[in-house]
Amino acid sequence: MSGKLRLALLAFVALLPSPVARVCYRWFFGYKIGKRVRLGFSVIDAGECTIADDVSIGHLNIFTGVHKLEIGDHTRIGVLNIFRGGAEISIGRYCEILRLNEINSIPEPDPVNPVDPRFLMGNGSMIAASHKIDFTDRVEFGKSVIMGGRNSSIWTHNRQMTRQVMIGDNTYLGSEIRIAPGGSIPARCIVGIGSVITKAFENEYHLIAGVPATEIKPLGEDGRFLTERKTRKDLPDDI
Repeated sequence: MSGKLRLALLAFVALLPSPVARVCYRWFFGYKIGKRVRLGFSVIDAGECTIADDVSIGHLNIFTGVHKLEIGDHTRIGVLNIFRGGAEISIGRYCEILRLNEINSIPEPDPVNPVDPRFLMGNGSMIAASHKIDFTDRVEFGKSVIMGGRNSSIWTHNRQMTRQVMIGDNTYLGSEIRIAPGGSIPARCIVGIGSVITKAFENEYHLIAGVPATEIKPLGEDGRFLTERKTRKDLPDDI
């Protein structure tokens, strides 16, 4: 099937009612789609696709050029999100991606180093609104990470070199932050509004903030509570 014909068929399937769309994705494209999956008017174009039980995908999302797409059970994806390119996009169980986010890997990049274009989102993690994530090289969120607020960006490449970005478990990223290639945040940290992360940090339970960002202070009891609070009311205790 040619690329243009495939895309046209996928666009047609996207307009069908959710029960019919699920059947078409299974029969014509070989996608594995679980029970009680709700699909809005969204295009899902992936070489391999697995969507687990009780997933909800809203309207006007686009998944395109993704080699392998996996979405864990009970995950919710809102509206007007773009997922583009890469070897793999893996979204864990009980995740939430709200609206107007762009998660993108440059097709056919020309770096001088090996790359691993994968976006891995741990169980229970959440991305709010209007964020940009470049995963030309690997970007990995641990479990129960919150990318809160709006207009933050994560970058893994400059013109010809890439470095991976890692965010540890239960970390909170504030609004309008920037993470440069190679930036890394440990588990159970809070990153303040407007911070610019230019290096890999190592110490857990810290407030990180500033331009460029530094470790401001260890988290007190209130800060620790924020990092340990469940990201969703229905999040199982084992996540």
